[in-house]
Amino acid sequence: MNTKMIRYILAKMLGVEAALLLLPALVGAVYGEKEALCFLPVSAVLLVIYFIAGKRKPQNRTIYGKEGMIIVASAWILWSLFGALPFTLSGSIPYYLDAVFETVSGFTTTGSSILQNIEELPQCMLFWRSFTHWVGGMGVLVFVMVLTSLDKKNTMYLMRAEVPGPEKDKLVPKMMSTARILYAMYLGLTLIEVILLLFGGMNLFDGLIHAFGTAGTGGFSNYGASVGHFDSAYIDGVITVFMILFGINFNLYFLLLLGEAKSVWKNEELRVYLGIIAGAVAVITLNISGQFPNPLQAFRYASFQVASIITTTGYATADYNGWPMLSQCILILLMIIGACASSTGGGIKVSRFMIIIKSIKREIKQMLHPKSVNLIKVNGRKIGPDVLRVVYIYLLAYMGIVVGSILLVSIDNLDFGTTFSSVMATLNNIGPGIGDVGPVGNFAEFSPLSKIVFCFDMLAGRLEIFPFLMLFTLSAWRRKF
Repeated sequence: MNTKMIRYILAKMLGVEAALLLLPALVGAVYGEKEALCFLPVSAVLLVIYFIAGKRKPQNRTIYGKEGMIIVASAWILWSLFGALPFTLSGSIPYYLDAVFETVSGFTTTGSSILQNIEELPQCMLFWRSFTHWVGGMGVLVFVMVLTSLDKKNTMYLMRAEVPGPEKDKLVPKMMSTARILYAMYLGLTLIEVILLLFGGMNLFDGLIHAFGTAGTGGFSNYGASVGHFDSAYIDGVITVFMILFGINFNLYFLLLLGEAKSVWKNEELRVYLGIIAGAVAVITLNISGQFPNPLQAFRYASFQVASIITTTGYATADYNGWPMLSQCILILLMIIGACASSTGGGIKVSRFMIIIKSIKREIKQMLHPKSVNLIKVNGRKIGPDVLRVVYIYLLAYMGIVVGSILLVSIDNLDFGTTFSSVMATLNNIGPGIGDVGPVGNFAEFSPLSKIVFCFDMLAGRLEIFPFLMLFTLSAWRRKF
């Protein structure tokens, strides 16, 4: 275990967070808010840590997959712990655990909240709260790679530990270049959305807040009614489209830039993803049509909520707790499925479900024709046994975390819908669930133990479980491999 290199990279990460904390301080200065000063001492402490441990590279700079996972998991925890301090120092969120919950929810792009009066927060705090979505959407390590040289030799292990999906593809041979291409596309889509939202009547601040939440598929809004506050079909439509776009594998956007549109449409995961959305919207529209004046309005609300849930964004324009049970069950299934691999969305991912379904079909064919050779292919590529093994183990670990979390949260003695959906909402990085944690509820009533469990779930879900579990594996910290 190269602990010196781990300390060096983490210190550099904290130095970048120190710089990022100056942005909400600047926003607070523009609005004349004294709470803006609360970002400065935190930034100063992080800079001191950076100058002590992050300026000089260790002689041995070699890291492997194990160190990469530990660095990624540690970075997300440290960024959340320090990023929560301004909320508590300003009194915006008096209890530090609540502030940590809110910040973890921000960086992991979950969007679950303990806040009951969001509009009362200062603008600088609202900006920081939503900006964490945008930074966490592509991953904090990927973000730091774009801004700094970090460590060019070992970026592969860092990026592979953070980018979601069963397989990690590079757009170009160098990981640093891949990170910059990803963020260029990410920034471009975000700016386009901001401009379109401004055309819909949003002011610049509201446009940035909701674009940050859409791009990171996080869902924090600066209004208690979320996107429903604007009551605009145009704004609903723009955000619906961009939620779906940010739930698509970013590698496909790179192919579009290269003029390979046919290759994009041939992508199986994309077609399945869009097919699931279309099917869910159609069924829910029919199911809820009796609750709205006309089918077009039912389609508007159904499409928004389907896009919000499957991409794990968590924005809301309607209280779907009042929808028929069929619609609620479909939304819960979409929570679990999630978006595409290598997108900003959470959940298990469409690609994993495809692999599982194809594995089941292969086993059935094998039973019917024992001597036949049946390969599992996705996009014409054979899925090897190593990938299959990782997918199976991931699902087992996922189920283990779900069961353990539900048992711990059930100590609070809330109803089953609230208990179950709160775990699924945090582990899948969705935000709202059903029951008391539905689109008009929040997580404030849960005990400190449950909030710690939710923080664990949000981090484990965002980091695809294994990097986070590696951090708590004692044998991983041994010096010898």
